[in-house]
Amino acid sequence: MDKPPTNTVALLSGGIAGTAVDVSLFPLDTVKTRLQSQQGFFKAGGFRGIYAGIGPAVLGSAPGAALFFCTYELTKSVGSNYVPAPILHMVGASVGEITACLIRVPVEVVKQRAQAGRQPSSLIFRETLRREGFRGFYRGYLSTVVREIPFSLIQFPLWEFMKSTWSKREGKPIEAWQSSICGAISGGISAGLTTPLDVAKTRIMLAEHGSQTARGNIPDVLKEIWRTEGTKKLFSGIVPRVMWISIGGAIFLGAYEKSKITMMKMYS
Repeated sequence: MDKPPTNTVALLSGGIAGTAVDVSLFPLDTVKTRLQSQQGFFKAGGFRGIYAGIGPAVLGSAPGAALFFCTYELTKSVGSNYVPAPILHMVGASVGEITACLIRVPVEVVKQRAQAGRQPSSLIFRETLRREGFRGFYRGYLSTVVREIPFSLIQFPLWEFMKSTWSKREGKPIEAWQSSICGAISGGISAGLTTPLDVAKTRIMLAEHGSQTARGNIPDVLKEIWRTEGTKKLFSGIVPRVMWISIGGAIFLGAYEKSKITMMKMYS
């Protein structure tokens, strides 16, 4: 079994991984958001301003990912002697997502509104604060958590299982590039299966303040999309989402593993 990283290593490695994936794949994320928006891809901006909203994304990437991995590794460490590995990975990922979303959701609210072609990030921040107050930055928190937990329940046990299987076959801990491949496969599968939840989250965050959609009732949002726009719309953006998260999973988990291995060697 791999030696668990310290909190400092998990924080720093997570921060590096989060920044690397969000900055490198931001254009794909913008395309996905615009495909999922109610006004449609071209009215939301098409391929114009593909880096709109990158400011808040960069600011939130490192702390959000750092908080996730620190919580994930801490949960694994605390429960390793009491809980079977697959369940432990599910619990760790779920707790990590709930915690990380405290930072991730306000960033997503500002970022996605900028991506949908509304205003610059700074104006969106001020307008959200003026019209909705601090709570406005957490619109979609529940829908984000509801999306992220099923995603992580699939991705992280699958990632850990593939790493463990590969490691056993080779008789040694796997390298960062191998972890990256495992991350791409597990991320792509998880992304495809949870796309409808991602569509609902996007609609809730982009909805006009005070509207029915803005209330954040996920089953109602999914039902309304299905009723008025059809089943196909529930999977809008699935291609860029799967591409983004497959490549992102490779970068994110590969960068995390590489940073973790490097830092643990430095501190050993």
